[in-house]
Amino acid sequence: MKLFKKITLPNGLRVILAPQAGSLAATVLVLVEAGSEYETKKINGLSHFLEHLMFKGTTKRPNSSLISSELDALGAEYNAFTGEEYTGYWAKVQNDKLPQIIDLVSDLYLNPLFDAKEIEKERGVIIEEINMYEDTPARRVHELFTELLYGDQPAGWNIAGRKEVIRALARDEFVKYRSAHYVAPKTVVIIAGNFHEAKVMAQIKTLFKGLRRARPLAKPGVKQAQKRPASHVAFKESAQSHLVLGVRGIGVHDKRRHAVQVLANILGGGMSSRLFHRVRDELGAAYYISAHAEFLADHGQFTVSSGVDHTKIEIVVRAILEELRRARETQVPAEELAKAKDHLVGTFILGMETSDQLASYYGGQEILARSLVAPAELIKNLRAVTPRNFFSLIS
Repeated sequence: MKLFKKITLPNGLRVILAPQAGSLAATVLVLVEAGSEYETKKINGLSHFLEHLMFKGTTKRPNSSLISSELDALGAEYNAFTGEEYTGYWAKVQNDKLPQIIDLVSDLYLNPLFDAKEIEKERGVIIEEINMYEDTPARRVHELFTELLYGDQPAGWNIAGRKEVIRALARDEFVKYRSAHYVAPKTVVIIAGNFHEAKVMAQIKTLFKGLRRARPLAKPGVKQAQKRPASHVAFKESAQSHLVLGVRGIGVHDKRRHAVQVLANILGGGMSSRLFHRVRDELGAAYYISAHAEFLADHGQFTVSSGVDHTKIEIVVRAILEELRRARETQVPAEELAKAKDHLVGTFILGMETSDQLASYYGGQEILARSLVAPAELIKNLRAVTPRNFFSLIS
């Protein structure tokens, strides 16, 4: 059985079908190539604000209560999210209820009302969300790192936006932005789980046939320039200090990304990783510490993050730098490399058991890379990483 199928409709809409014959559930995910990196400074935060407004009423379901009540009555898991390069709307249900959920999610995507009163109410919700993030140091520190890394350009701006912008956004700006970006060639519909292919495709063709075909608007390229190390320190009363130490990375098209994933796992991918053992087990200086690689269309980053005792910041930073230096100067032992690969592959396979993760896997690839790699191929690429691959990354 084919693991996935990609179909492009006449208006440019892309549909990805990822069947799981034995699953009791099915997921619909609609992605659009529009996120914070498509914004100007004047409308920074609009992509995320727009995502909220899509749940506030449609021509068919004119208020948020009707939408949430129907979703809950279906026993659905559902949400939406906004990132740097795309926004997503999804719901997961028992497989026999998939037609209802496709109808509902497509309605949210295609027919929002943008009621002026709802916009005014949601401003307060968005501002409180920003306040919540500012009161969550473990998250806020990553936003500050991104600002430091990319500076005053879309890649460096907060996805949720700035409060003064949120307070000023007008209804016509939402309508204009959605009209420009929420078009068929920038939209991907993913169906994953247990479903009837012919019936699903017939429904999608009917529901999305009116989605406008238009020339996709590209996001501005990310400007990368740095001559010396940089740092940023922000004070907020808290019980511990949170830090991110990182470097500029590579994009999703770079073939070295599999080696980066393995390196991140070796350094901070689990409780037996080098940084966890050094900083938590040996120094007792942190509860969490991890290494993470992010790959976007034309840029990326490699980071180590931790929450530490205020008095041990210098000790932890020194330990992180020493472990990064050891990874650069000393070849990874074969046994440790094999363990990291097994850990990566194992967690990946477990994630692919659920229809929502399967939908996210294929959808993210299509939006960022415009190509689909089957899980077996990804596993093969991870297994192929050798110590020599790391030399080109960190030498």
